[in-house]
Amino acid sequence: METIEQVTARIEQEGAFLQELRREMESVIVGQEELVEALLIALLADGHLLLEGLPGLAKSLAVETLARALGGTFRRIQFTPDLLPSDLLGTHVFHPDSGEWTVREGPVFSNFLLADEINRAPAKVQSALLEAMQERQVSLAGDTRVLPNPFLVLATQNPVELEGTYALPEAQVDRFMLKVLVHHPSREEEAMIIDRMAHSGSSLKPKVIAQPEQILAVRSLLDQVLLSGAARQYIIDLVFATREPAAAGLADFEPLILYGASPRASLSLTQASRAHAFLRGRAFVMPEDIKAVAPEVLRHRIVTTYEAEAEGVSVEDIMATVLDTVPVP
Repeated sequence: METIEQVTARIEQEGAFLQELRREMESVIVGQEELVEALLIALLADGHLLLEGLPGLAKSLAVETLARALGGTFRRIQFTPDLLPSDLLGTHVFHPDSGEWTVREGPVFSNFLLADEINRAPAKVQSALLEAMQERQVSLAGDTRVLPNPFLVLATQNPVELEGTYALPEAQVDRFMLKVLVHHPSREEEAMIIDRMAHSGSSLKPKVIAQPEQILAVRSLLDQVLLSGAARQYIIDLVFATREPAAAGLADFEPLILYGASPRASLSLTQASRAHAFLRGRAFVMPEDIKAVAPEVLRHRIVTTYEAEAEGVSVEDIMATVLDTVPVP
């Protein structure tokens, strides 16, 4: 078994391209450091990513930039109310000249799938992604077809308050490792966006930094990032504080939380924390790694009650209090 020093050296060597990838993305995307960080964590930790924000905040551009800088196959599908599952997965096609049936694979058969405005399609289409996201395979024309590796769903959605949107099913939301809230840029960043992008026919294309094989290699190294017993217990304490708030000293939140985070949240928090440490060149997880990724891992897995809505208590308020209350090892 390798020592922490040996793993650290391998992280610096084999993961060097990730910092180059970050710089390449930042050459296209102005600001949005949290978004870029979350994309890299999802890529490294093999987890799907959900981006929520108003239109025009570079959500789709960020995802496309990441995919194109990695050299894998990239597909984008615009989710609309009339979309069918076959538009996503593919269909069985009959050829009259040969009398044979063949399968025409849909856009889901790619390394990176951009599901743009995913909450504008009906539940039947959204649920078509469930098997692909969890099992990395789809059932098509009576056969089970394995998806490419790596396979990453990078979805964008508009706030549910906007017209024409649907709430995603809880089962599908839980399959996203991270949910990132994308906000408007600052005044200085807005000026940079104008200088960089406001030109006729302007199109910033990233360079290809790495290939999918390199992603698979660093993912295997991620498992060697040390998670101490204290760090593991801290993750469990955070997750259980959303399920049993009274036991965590948050009795006031008991009637405000309908459902807490699932066991999948514990797994996602573990891998995302390892990825956060990895991106900082460390071979061990620290409490600040866990606290840094906890909001993105937990915010979409906590369901509040009507009482919380009536009292104006949001999921963000609950998460902030949980992180402030649960003792840090």
